[in-house]
Formats: sequence, structure tokens, C-alpha cells
Amino acid sequence: MRLLRRWLVSTGGVQSITMIDNVSLIEGLLAQGIIRLGDCEFLYKNPEPLPPDFNFNKVEGMLLGVAIGDSLGATSEGQSPTERLKHYGEIRNYIPGKRSENKPIGVPTDDTQMTFWTLKQLILDGGLVPDNLAKRFCRHHIIGIGTTVKSSLSNYKDGHKPWYNTGLDSLGNGALMRISPIILPYIRKPHRSIYADAALDAMITHNAFANTASCVAFVNILWSLLSMKSPPEPRWWVDRYCSVAEKLEGNTQYSPRASQYTSYKGSLWQFTERVVTDALRRRLSVLEACKEWGSGANLFETVPSVLYILAKHAQNGEEAIIRAVNDTKDNDSVAAIVGAAVGALHGLDGIPDRWIKGLTGRTRSEDDGEVFKLILTAKRKFWN
Repeated sequence: MRLLRRWLVSTGGVQSITMIDNVSLIEGLLAQGIIRLGDCEFLYKNPEPLPPDFNFNKVEGMLLGVAIGDSLGATSEGQSPTERLKHYGEIRNYIPGKRSENKPIGVPTDDTQMTFWTLKQLILDGGLVPDNLAKRFCRHHIIGIGTTVKSSLSNYKDGHKPWYNTGLDSLGNGALMRISPIILPYIRKPHRSIYADAALDAMITHNAFANTASCVAFVNILWSLLSMKSPPEPRWWVDRYCSVAEKLEGNTQYSPRASQYTSYKGSLWQFTERVVTDALRRRLSVLEACKEWGSGANLFETVPSVLYILAKHAQNGEEAIIRAVNDTKDNDSVAAIVGAAVGALHGLDGIPDRWIKGLTGRTRSEDDGEVFKLILTAKRKFWN
């Protein structure tokens, strides 16, 4: 908290807000078959209220976990774990690079940018207005933009398509990595619209059954973690994910990219349950497990990797992020998603001070400290 308070700026009085309820919107999109998502009872359930002693420091940990995981992985993103280890050794701190002026400081990629631009738009609107969020994503240069996000935003900006027709039927992880801020408008007043928001946010860029289902399932995981006093059992992670994703993804027919699973054809949730359960049974290391199914930007690699890292190391937030950074290929995104989870579980206390101190907190080249400012503004808007 001391490290965050130094970024506090005057934002004037906080106005009372009326919650935006997107349930009827998603009902309409489901009825017309525009959003690729199963229609089930879970979408219309209110999440359980947070405990009376809930501390906003868990939300701060969740959001900073995204930026820190992203920045720790940014310099070596896309390298194989073997190549990365040979070049850098085990990464435990920020690595100097071109974008950090060769200083060991934390600089963002698209994971941080899109997460905190989502947060900024939620603050301005008091909740999710998908069209405004699509506009926000088109406003600035996105570092390391993925092909799906690039095409989706081009559909919106250049193709003049409405936001609900811009997303691609894609298995990329570019929606899942930015989904955590969706929780913020509901921390005072839990409402079923939280799940509608998760799916609507995803479909702006990634309108695939596996993607919308994954984003809703992960928001449900994050919400549960905010209430926990201690880490769940290892099996909890995959069970919690699959219990929601099964209903929303259904029996889709996808194929993983990993060579040893080329014969598989089915849903992401079934694949995830199968491989994570098997890896836990065999007590594989994160490196061994991720080598089997892959650890790139495809959800068939990202989702099992994230859940397995959390199953093995969630009790130690620092080690969980370190394993994500070192033992996966798309390490900035995997570490950003893992960082959100361990931040929500442990709060700021689970994040080393050296990582917070070394984080520039920027979303663009000229806005150092923006991440910290947005977190504090969000606290005033949605909590205080």
C-alpha cells in the first residue's frame, strides 16, 4: 500500500454510480446466435458476496499481478524455456531490453495495456459499455498486438462493423489475459451481470465458444479467490474451471496444436481436465507438463499451463509467477494470467516489493505511473 499511495493524485469527488446491467444485452445476442456461448443457468446467477473483512488490497494484488507478470516475461516472450535459460539464466527480476532503455525495469506489452485500458473505461462508464471499450482499444498503439486482436480492431475501426460483429472465431489468448478488471464494478454489489460482462468483453476480439467460456470461467475463479484466506487444494483449479466452462463451451470440436495430441478432437474444457489431471497424477514439473501440451498463445496451451502452474505453486505467489515466466513460451501472457490469480489470492502481500518498485506502471511510453493511478482511482470509484 505504501508503494501505491505515492502515486495517488487528486481526482475530485467520486459520484454515486448506477450499475450497468448487461444481462438483457447478452440474452439478445444469445437469442440471435451472435455470441458464441452456451446459454445456461450459470450466466444468470449472482456471485456470492465478498466477506465482511474483505480487503481491497486483494484487488490491487490481482491487477498489479497482471502488469508484473507481463513485464517479467516481456523481454523473453516467445522463446522456448531452453533457449531462454541459456540466454538469461532463471529470470527472477526484470530484464534490461530495448524498450526499457536497457534498464532492469518493468515495461508493458499488450497484456498490461489492454487490461488497464479496460479498467480505465470501466471507471469512466461505471461498468462495461462494449462499444466504448472497442473505441478505447483502437485509440493507442498496442505493443506486440496479436493477429486476432489486430484483425478485430481493424473490423471495428476500418471496416466500420458494430462491436458485436468484430470478434473472430479464434483460440488466441488475447481476451483471457485482459479479463480481470471486469470484477471491479461488482465488488460492492455482486450481480449476475459480471458473467455477461466477461463474455461481452471477450467477444469484441475473440468470439469463439472456448474463448467466451474461458473468460467467464476465469472471472468466476478470480471472484472465488478474493474471498479465500488460504490456497485451495491443487485439484480445485481444474475442477473450478471445468465446472463452469463445460456449461458454456459445450461439446465443441477443436484440435490442439501439440503433436502428441493431434488425434484429439473436442472441447477445450475436456482437454484441459484430461491433461491437467494426468499431469497432477504423474507429479510432473511445470516445465515437463508444459512441454507436453505446449505453452503458446493458443488456449489449448495457455489454459492448461495456467491452471497447472496454479495447482502446483499457488501457495507461493512469487514462485508461481517465476515458473510462468521461465517455463512457458508465451510467458508474458501466461505470467499475467497467473499473476492475476495469485494476486487475487494473496493480495499485495504475495507480491515482492522489488517487483512493485521496479514497475514503471506505464501503458504508453509517456504515461509512467498510470497503472498505479488507475488502481487507486478504481478503489475510489468502486469501493470507497
